[in-house]
Amino acid sequence: MTQTSPASTDAAPTGASSRRWWTLTTVALAQLMVVLDATVVNIALPAAQADLGFSDGDRQWIITAYSLAFGSLLLLGGRLSDLIGRKRAFIIGLVGFAVASALGGAADSFGTLVAARALQGAFGALLAPTALAVLTTTFTVPKERARAFGVFGAIAGAGGAVGLLLGGFLTEDLNWRWNLYINVFIAVIAIIGAVVFVTTPKRVGPRPKLDVPGTLLVSGALFSLVYGFSNAETDGWGSPLTWGFLTAAGVLLVAFVLWQRRAAHPLLPLSIVLDRNRGAAYSSVLIAGAGMFGIFLFVTYYLQASLHYSPIQTGLSFLPMIGMLVLAAQLSTNIFAPRFGPKIMVPFGMLLAMSGMIYLTHLNIDSSYAADILPPLMILGFGMGSIMPASMQTATLGVDRQFAGVASAMVNTSQQVGGSIGTALLNTLAATALTDFVASNQPTTPQVLSDAAIHSYSTAYWWGAAFFAFGAVMSALLFRRRGQGVSLHNPGGDAPANAAATPAEPVIAH
Repeated sequence: MTQTSPASTDAAPTGASSRRWWTLTTVALAQLMVVLDATVVNIALPAAQADLGFSDGDRQWIITAYSLAFGSLLLLGGRLSDLIGRKRAFIIGLVGFAVASALGGAADSFGTLVAARALQGAFGALLAPTALAVLTTTFTVPKERARAFGVFGAIAGAGGAVGLLLGGFLTEDLNWRWNLYINVFIAVIAIIGAVVFVTTPKRVGPRPKLDVPGTLLVSGALFSLVYGFSNAETDGWGSPLTWGFLTAAGVLLVAFVLWQRRAAHPLLPLSIVLDRNRGAAYSSVLIAGAGMFGIFLFVTYYLQASLHYSPIQTGLSFLPMIGMLVLAAQLSTNIFAPRFGPKIMVPFGMLLAMSGMIYLTHLNIDSSYAADILPPLMILGFGMGSIMPASMQTATLGVDRQFAGVASAMVNTSQQVGGSIGTALLNTLAATALTDFVASNQPTTPQVLSDAAIHSYSTAYWWGAAFFAFGAVMSALLFRRRGQGVSLHNPGGDAPANAAATPAEPVIAH
């Protein structure tokens, strides 16, 4: 099967080319705002708790409210961007995210803060897939597209670490509310950029329709899945709520798949996810998301609780990792991925990340940053920078233009679900390891508790390494060899066949 190439765009005027890069800057700002919000608020939680007076048990809802709304509404958000137009959806997402952030920053009660975080998640679910869909129609020249995806891939992996760094500065130098107010300033700049630089391509074919039953089924399934894993993190795997919601998620997902097979206007045509290369890409993003959340979570715990780093010191500690991730993303996107393809680059990145996680298992209470912490963080950064761009470019390659938004949302969904699964599993395994260590080393002294914490982190790193090892084997087996290409489909029948040659478009959230 052949793939058309918009060769005519190779001779794009300089002005048009400049406009495209300003569009990338606008989209990158919006994506950074969504990605860093997952971790920037984490740093502010202790200060927010002291200010508003909510309990330790309630604290998790500041994070969970966002992830539930974001995770459950992503596919709807992606489809809405296809239906109402990407420029309009992009601006609505930015305005809504800014208003929700301002509401959260001004919150005078726990309930208001939770409601604001849920609103952030809902508008983030519209904004994140739309941002990537904008790039699809903006960058058609292969070399420019590669550079744009490299920038986007770097933001995808580094946003969480940037959030830790920014959150440390804002919390220490201003106060916790600025971790939310900062989004308003970013959004205003992005809105101006969207009005000036983002264009609305002319619609081809009949206006698509929203699959309401499919939307309700998949939104309910994703809500139940994220809530089930979040509940496992707090109440354990034996909790009736945990298994009840996870079982409900399974039933609703099966119902969703059965409905998509017969729906006249499916929310997510099954041909999008059943393609071998795209399925491998979505799975790789899910595994990378699970491992990445574990890195940030337990390394942050270790630096602050065991080595007594301040929030700013913790954020600065991740800077070299960000630098290596950005370097690897650019090298992968512009040099290695075009030459070797995802079948080589993704397993290579997974193996690097696995070795970085194993390196982290050697940390102890006397470890130094330069000799023991910096090297594995740099290895992990280079590994993630090798995984994400190749996976993202493959994830939506060959998808009809009319389904670009929902296909993009699948990448966000994969990363969000991966993060939820990884956080719940690793937290549970670490907590079990800590309890067992204390029980085996009585009496309980401060030294025993300190050693138990280090042991629990090490257990999480070993399991994180196992995630990446599985990802390396899976991606090596599933991705097609370079040159075999991606199956092109016209699942909806509404777009012309050549629309399937839409360039790959990456998408990330948390």
